[in-house]
Amino acid sequence: MTANDNERCAIEIEPSRTIKLSPESNTEYLNEQQLADYREYRYEFINWIRREGKNPESYEGYSDYTAYETAYRCARYDAWVWDREDRYSVPPTPAHATAYVENDVAYRDVTNSTKGKVEEALARYHDWIHRTHHVDEWNHDQIFDSSGGDAPRDFLTRRERQRLREAALETGDWREASIILTSLDAALRPVEVRRARPGWVDTDNELLRIPREESSKNEQDWRTSITTRTANALGEWLAVRADDDRYDDTNALWLTRECTRYSSRSLSRLVKRLCRDAGIDAGGRQLTLYSLRHSTGTYLTAERDLAATKAQLRHKSSKTTLKYDQVPPDQRRSALDRM
Repeated sequence: MTANDNERCAIEIEPSRTIKLSPESNTEYLNEQQLADYREYRYEFINWIRREGKNPESYEGYSDYTAYETAYRCARYDAWVWDREDRYSVPPTPAHATAYVENDVAYRDVTNSTKGKVEEALARYHDWIHRTHHVDEWNHDQIFDSSGGDAPRDFLTRRERQRLREAALETGDWREASIILTSLDAALRPVEVRRARPGWVDTDNELLRIPREESSKNEQDWRTSITTRTANALGEWLAVRADDDRYDDTNALWLTRECTRYSSRSLSRLVKRLCRDAGIDAGGRQLTLYSLRHSTGTYLTAERDLAATKAQLRHKSSKTTLKYDQVPPDQRRSALDRM
């Protein structure tokens, strides 16, 4: 699709409100040909946000207000990438997004809520990039809460973790049970479930050994602790997997029923289904695999310390771990009862 003459420079969302395809701060980086290319690129992105960005499967878009805010936040990000790379380049990569949050957004003199909204805008942008430009997903733990708090969003309570674990074991499917139990212990990111291999599993020592070249941050080898229950579930799954000819030509630890590697969306569907089976009320939360990860970080910090959480969650930056330095309300209440 090519933007028509009226939409070449801006998209009108209200009679007196438009979204510039290339704000002035971006245009100053571009020559005539690059400007034409960038406007067309932005036209496609902004219309996707408005028409289907919220839920592409059901063609549900975001409000014009959200589209407006997202468009300008992402334009600022694009300009940051060009300045960093000293050239015009689209689309940005997941590595760009992580560097932008950790090296620019985190240090802005604005509220944590504003920083969280920037992260959410980048997540929408990179979802579109992943879907349309065959670029890897941006697997990112949101650092700042757009609602204004600092605690991780949408995590499970202790009781909900127990109920989810029980629901996973009740499926009778060691594949699903081992994914959930391992994710509860090891706080797996979706990309780590996708990349996981049988060689990671050390049931004797109750560890996941994630090699440097396969860790999501690609920084160092990780030894991540798991419980005896999870080690047993993984052992059962490895035995089942060894007899399943669908795994003969793959080194994937887990495949979906369609024999594909897991994605963020397929894992979210799994978590939501098992939460329903467990009678867990979402209560407005977006329950995904990251909900398991966030709850592990929250309660491990409460039981141990930030150093243990940083190691278990495989964080490169201590700034990321700081968001788990929050004592959950139920533990604060228990402390008050004991005082």
